[in-house]
Order: sequence, then C-alpha cells, then structure tokens
Amino acid sequence: MLGFLKKPVVVTAEINMNLMALTVMGLISRLWGLSYPRAVVFDEVYYGQFVSLYMKRIFFVDDSGPPFGNMLLALGGYLGGFDGNFLWNRIGAEYSINVPVWSLRLLPALAGALCVPLAYQILIELQFSHCAALGAALLILLVLSYLKFYNLQRHSSFSGSWWFWLLLTGVACSCAVGVKYMGLFTYMLLLAIAGLHFWHMIGDQNFSNVSLMCHFLARALALVIIPMAMYLSFFYVHLTLLYRSGPHDQIMTSAFQASLEGGLARITQGQPLEVAYGSQITLRNVLGKPMQCWLHSHTNTYPIRYENGRGSSHQQQVTCYPFKDVNNWWIVKDPGMQQLVVSNPPRPVRHGHIVQLVHGITTRYLNTHDVAAPLSPHSQEVSCYIDYNISMPAQNLWRVEILNRESDTDVWKTILSEVRFVHVNTSAVFQLSGASLPEWGYRQLEVVGEKLSKGYHQSMVWNVEEHRYGKSQEQKEREVELHSPTQMDISKNLSFMAKFTELQWKILTLKNEDTEHKYSSSALDWITMDTNIAYWLHPTSGAQIHLLGNIVTWASANVAALVYTCLSLWYLVRRRRKIYDIPEGAWQPWVSAGGICVGGWAVNYLPFFLMEKTLFLYHYLPALTFQILLIPIVLQHLSDHLCRSLLLKSMFSALLVAWFSSVYLVYSTFSPVTYGEPALSVTELKDLRWKDSWNILIRKQ
Repeated sequence: MLGFLKKPVVVTAEINMNLMALTVMGLISRLWGLSYPRAVVFDEVYYGQFVSLYMKRIFFVDDSGPPFGNMLLALGGYLGGFDGNFLWNRIGAEYSINVPVWSLRLLPALAGALCVPLAYQILIELQFSHCAALGAALLILLVLSYLKFYNLQRHSSFSGSWWFWLLLTGVACSCAVGVKYMGLFTYMLLLAIAGLHFWHMIGDQNFSNVSLMCHFLARALALVIIPMAMYLSFFYVHLTLLYRSGPHDQIMTSAFQASLEGGLARITQGQPLEVAYGSQITLRNVLGKPMQCWLHSHTNTYPIRYENGRGSSHQQQVTCYPFKDVNNWWIVKDPGMQQLVVSNPPRPVRHGHIVQLVHGITTRYLNTHDVAAPLSPHSQEVSCYIDYNISMPAQNLWRVEILNRESDTDVWKTILSEVRFVHVNTSAVFQLSGASLPEWGYRQLEVVGEKLSKGYHQSMVWNVEEHRYGKSQEQKEREVELHSPTQMDISKNLSFMAKFTELQWKILTLKNEDTEHKYSSSALDWITMDTNIAYWLHPTSGAQIHLLGNIVTWASANVAALVYTCLSLWYLVRRRRKIYDIPEGAWQPWVSAGGICVGGWAVNYLPFFLMEKTLFLYHYLPALTFQILLIPIVLQHLSDHLCRSLLLKSMFSALLVAWFSSVYLVYSTFSPVTYGEPALSVTELKDLRWKDSWNILIRKQ
C-alpha cells in the first residue's frame, strides 16, 4: 500500500524558453522606471480623481465606460495604502508623499507586459511557426483563450482543459467590455467566429443532435450568460463601494440620490411616502438636462409684449429653477374642496385623479391656456393664474398620470413615482423645454404646455423630491411651514437592478460638451501616424513623455494588411478557377488568421468614423494590436510559399534582420520620449520631429 514511498516523487516540466524570455522582456519594458515621473501624466488627471473617490467611497459617474477599469486602478491604490487625498487638478502636478505612484501604475503596466507572451501564444494557436510567433508583440487575452478552447475540442471536448479555456474566454470577454465599451467590438467578433465554428459543427455528421445541443448550451453559458453576469457584478461592486453622496448625484434621479448616504438622503429622510390632498411638494424634472431643476414660480409676470412683438398673458411666471428654493414648493389641492391641509386620515392621490397645484408662497394656481409660450411659440404658455377681470378664465385642472405604475389604482409616491400632468381643458402636458429665459425671467429654464399627440419625452416627466403633509391653513403660518425642513420617516431604498439600469442609461446617454483638444485627431490620422500626444513635460528640463508609435512597425502593419488582402483576393480568384497555389493545410490557417487579425482591425477601427466624440491616437491601439499580429503571419507566408529558391530565402532572411534592426533602432531613438529620460537638448528634440505634424515640445530659450 505504501510502496510508492520507496521511489522518489519526480515532477517533470517543459519550459518554453521563448515564452519565458518574451515575458521577462515584456515586464522589463513596462516596469522600467514606472514611478518616474513622480507627477501627474496626461489621463492620470482624469482617472486619478475616480481613484480618490473610490478610496473615500463617494459616488461618481464616469461617462467614458463601465466601472471595471476604474476599480482595477483603485485596487492598485488600495494595495499601496492610498488614502485618496490628492488634488488631481492639472497635468504635471507633483505627487505628494501619500500617493503610491508605483502601485497606482502597476496593474496597467502588467496588463501591457503580459500582452507580449500572449501574442506569442496566439500565433502558435493559429498554427504558425514559433519563429512567426516571436514576431508578434501585442494582443488581448480573450482571443487566445478561445483559440485554445477551439483547438482542444477536436480531440477532448468537455474535458477539464476544454471547460477551462471556454470559461476563461467568457471571463475575458466580460473584462474587456467591463473596462471600455471598445472591448464590445472584439467581443462581437469573437461571437461571430464562435457562431461560424458552430455552424460548421452542425454540418458535421459525427455530432449527434444531443451532442450539438450540449455544445450550444456550453457556449451560451460561457460566452453569453457568464459575461452578462460578470458585467452586472462589476456594477454591483461599484455601487456597493460607492455608497456616499458625491459630486455627480445631481444627474441621477431623486430616488437614486436618496439611496446614497448624505446629500439628498439627509433632506428626504423621514418624508411621508404617499402624496395626499394637502401635501406640500417640490417637483423635479426627471430629464436632468440641460441641468437638474425644480418647478418654480415667483411674483414676477411675463412681459406684456416680447422683443419679437408677440404678446403674452401677463400672468405670473412659471419656470424650472436649478437650485433649492422656497419658491419651488407647491400644494396638491382637491378641486372640490378649499382646504390646503392634509386631512386625518390622509386622502392619497392616485393615478388618474384630478388635482390643482397651488404655488406655496403666492397661493396662485398652476395654469395653462391657448397662449404661445415665450420662447417656444408652438407650445402653450404655463403660468400661475392672476384674475385680471378680463375674458381669460382660469384653466387650472390637471390629471395625474403615473407612468411607472403597476396598476391603474396606484398611489402617487414620493420620489418613486414618475408622473406627468395632463391639462384637462387642452390635453397639454407641462414639460421642460430646456431653453433659458431672457433677463426678465432671470435666465431660468422655460416650462411649456405640449400636446400629448407629439409623443412621450422625459422632459414631460416629474417626481416629487421633497414632501411634507401640510398642517397650516393660514397663509402666514403656511409660509413658516414651507421654510421648515421636512421630518418624517419612510424608506426608499432602490433595488440593485433599478440602480444598475439608471446608472447604465446615464453612462450611455450622458454626453459632455465636445471641446476641441490640443491633441485630438481624426481616425484617418492614425493610419499614417500623423499625430502624437504629449503626456508630460518636465517643469524645468526638456524631459517629456509622448504617445508616439514605432513608425517602422506602424508602416509595416499597414503593408502587411495590404499584402494579406491582395494575396487573399488573388488566391480566391485562382481557387475559383480550380487553381490551388498553396496546400489546403496552409490555406485554412491563412483564412483563420485573416478572420481574426483583419476582422479585429476592422471592427476596432471603422466604427470611429461613425462616432461623434473627441478622438485620440490611443483609440487606435486595439485595432493596431490585431494589425501588428498580421506582420509575422504575412512574413512566414512569404517565406514558406513565395521564396522557393535557396537564394530568395537567404535574401529574405537578410531583409528580415535589417527590418528587425530598424524596428529596434527606432525604439532606441525614441526611448527618451517614451520613458521620459534622459532629458534631451533642443537640437536632439528637433531631430526627433520626423513629421511636421508631430508636436515635440521645445522650450523657448
């Protein structure tokens, strides 16, 4: 039984020295001088703010993408003991002693370093030689894991290794999308390739129906369900960590804000849940654009005549005001009763009920009529009615419609209910137009009456934010009450899915005003590398860091893509004529490589021509990654199938040595502006300006 102890336990392992060497080289190139400069470098000024907010558990919205990338950066800060106390206000600002620079930069550097051995593995899995694999420098994890899985399924379907690589593919997909939405392009490419492979399996008679169904379910689980679950988990962790009120609360709904610690939650904590006749409320527009605002009125009236000559009703102005103010308070009144207080027990307002909205301070009724709005002449004016004893009767009845109701008898709820108010006489809905009124309206936002027939828009939707049950019937007592804080208790915590849906929508739809950036560029500039980005400049010397690609590698990638396309078209035409220039065993890897590399380049580059956003050179890097992988593929193909004589092979090898040497020479030449040291003289910097469009920074003497 214990006979195995009589012999030593021997473990043997195969070590790929090529892979080891590439990993070491990748680590050295990325980690060398990582903590230099000890100053804010380009986008660190942007993402560093988010790291600080994570450290302080303060909620924020990053409209550039999902939270996973920011959480990885925050993890680096957490491991380095960062307390979040640093003012990220300008590029070049010196880091204080409490900022763990090396730790904050470590995870992105490791990700870049590991791209080198991953690229090698990709080429091996595409069935190209080790020599060709050595030429590949960059890649993304999810392509490698899928190729591993695909190659394993030929002889070991549903084995442990098969499941490992398939599940790793799904995990990598979710991580790619979870960092930046640009990863979605590659994810779609991978799903297309997986779908094509499965389509071929359907036509293979060696697979039974049961086996095909198992393969389909396994792929659906790993490539769809797991990525979706992980994507949700990124947001769950994000929202769990960021539970405190922060600078971006204002763009979220009142319900979302009330779920955060501090901020609106301090104001709304303890409010009654159900809106009743006699309730005192503030109404916030759900749209939140161009800024958050609340339904507002004041004693000023609309001008008798506008600057363009049109007349108004000269009624009391109603606007949307972007600040908390006592004039934002309204009283929900029962049209059949005169009292402005809540009865005991309260009579809740339900969907479909008719109400009047009385301005709390001026006691005038919200009104609309067939008079053109001041800035939106095709819409109705909204006002608070003043009786001038002329033939203009009050039209102040409104029907409450709860848009997110579960039934037609739902009660109007504080914060949670999204409502619109339909004018009984004209069927108009009062909504935020978004236009700013002139000086006579104090630059506040215009509110208008819009016909229901024009469709639904969020600018028509309002929610009760602050709410109290009115107790004072006398006006002077009521004014004192309106100035007092609200204090009653009710819980309004949102579910995770409700918060996720709202945050996801904000990320997708929130757009900052596009401003021209000094280093912005067009997608056409990237192909020929006619642009660069200056990341950092030393305050006194000429030391600087740039995003500037290796021009030899860049040009070679373009040539490789062109050669691949031309050769593929030539082969396809010839194969149509039953002429096979290369054996079938070489044709399939050639086509697979094109599907991944050319397809990866296309899906990560061409969409930028359709995007209306400020673009930078670094947006091209995912596409360039796939294009660079094509270089060794094309080189091996030329060597194996076009260089048939010994002389041609020798000449081709010599050209390869010269080409690799030129790549290294360019790398060495530009390394001072890649790593930021040593500082170069003015003459040396001018010599690096190989293109007039490159912005190499030179200090004035």
